[in-house]
Amino acid sequence: MDSRLDPALKIAEFLLQIKAVKLSLKKPFTWASGWKSPIYCDNRKTLSYPAVRTYIRQQFVQVINHEFGRPDLIAGVATGGIAHGALVAHDMGLPFIYVRSAAKEHGMKNQVEGDLTTGRSVVVVEDLVSTGTSSLNAVHALRDAGCEVKGMVSIFTYGFDEAIANFEKEKVKLKSLSNYTALLEQAMHDSYITDKDMLSLNEWRTSPTTWGKTVGESAAS
Repeated sequence: MDSRLDPALKIAEFLLQIKAVKLSLKKPFTWASGWKSPIYCDNRKTLSYPAVRTYIRQQFVQVINHEFGRPDLIAGVATGGIAHGALVAHDMGLPFIYVRSAAKEHGMKNQVEGDLTTGRSVVVVEDLVSTGTSSLNAVHALRDAGCEVKGMVSIFTYGFDEAIANFEKEKVKLKSLSNYTALLEQAMHDSYITDKDMLSLNEWRTSPTTWGKTVGESAAS
């Protein structure tokens, strides 16, 4: 499908063009989890490109209105979801809050920052979902603060089975603007990868914990 007609492919095209996504099969990256990965995704780079961040904001607003309806609040997940969440909240004319990875150890010791007196229903904005652990940590913090989490939106998801199971377990609806399948389709279309690369990249998607065990030293992520 033409990327101009499919937002998931269009965003994948943007991510590849601005090198927010890097593909490296010969020298895979190492994630904090220890997983060897042929892909590194840094969606913070999208903020440096006005046309890209505008398109992402517009797609977020459209998905939120269609999938969840208008919430009382928009919440961004620190750190990658804060700027995008603020842009979405501004566009929708809604209050904005954000969620730290952990409560501060001083001051008010907040994990959720912002004014919660304006309402309780919230849609969470995230930049990237891998296993879902940090994203769902933010959901737990919001629920503990008395919020009704209507759902979460993200720029990109790898679509791991583990993440799908985690979100289902916590009863959180996740809608991502783009995903690993769309990324590979666009990468193939634009000749970033070959058929042989595609096979290896699909193998990683199926078994990320075991992929790359025999590959040489990885680059730092």
